Amino acid sequence: MIVCKSETELNLMREAGRIVAETHRLMKQAVAPGITTAELDRIADSYIRSQGAVPSFKGYNGFPSSICASVNEELVHGFPGPRKLAEGDIISIDIGAQFRGYHGDSAWTYGVGTISKEAQRLLDVTEASLYAGLELVRPDVRLFTVSHGIQKVIEEAGFSVVREYVGHGVGAELHEEPQIPNYGIPDRGPRLKPGMTLAIEPMVVAGERYVKTLSDNWTVVTVDGSLCAHFEHTIAVTEDGYEILTRA
Repeated sequence: MIVCKSETELNLMREAGRIVAETHRLMKQAVAPGITTAELDRIADSYIRSQGAVPSFKGYNGFPSSICASVNEELVHGFPGPRKLAEGDIISIDIGAQFRGYHGDSAWTYGVGTISKEAQRLLDVTEASLYAGLELVRPDVRLFTVSHGIQKVIEEAGFSVVREYVGHGVGAELHEEPQIPNYGIPDRGPRLKPGMTLAIEPMVVAGERYVKTLSDNWTVVTVDGSLCAHFEHTIAVTEDGYEILTRA
């Protein structure tokens, strides 16, 4: 069942989204050669808690950290730890915050120092695909029209859409209905309605789309070792379009 949120619930999600967005601002400032992913996790955890919220991910199905920190060929669910970021790396940081029972969820991929032109193009295309999908969001549009809009941007750039991991509804639960693939046939899927809150999150691979999970049972990497990127916003469907709840 897809839950449409009341204005009271949306206000709580706006606050959760603000906290997530401001945490990302701190991440952008902190990402640099030499910093460890554990230190990024510490910064994020401290800020989220300072705002009267709790990290959505910590303890979720046993996940041990407050952020997901996925470097280079790691797509999602990477564990923060002693790894030091190096010049030219890219890192996808996924952040969730729960404020008074409601979640905000956003991911962004950052370059570490100076990155290659191809890595930058991957980041630019993935971010562009997110906004291309968002521009299709409005009441009565079918969900997979949004999915198709994302897919079109990615594949026209020569990159690959990951199929095993998708966006989702979000609200009182971190993951709610509906599932939101980043590929699809237009004019199919449930119709969007005002009050729906969605985490739309393109996950894009520079090479082949295939991924696998490492032995830690969390970290997802590309099979061919190619770079990948992940951008995500939590949005609310409005009467005439959409509102980004996790805008920095």
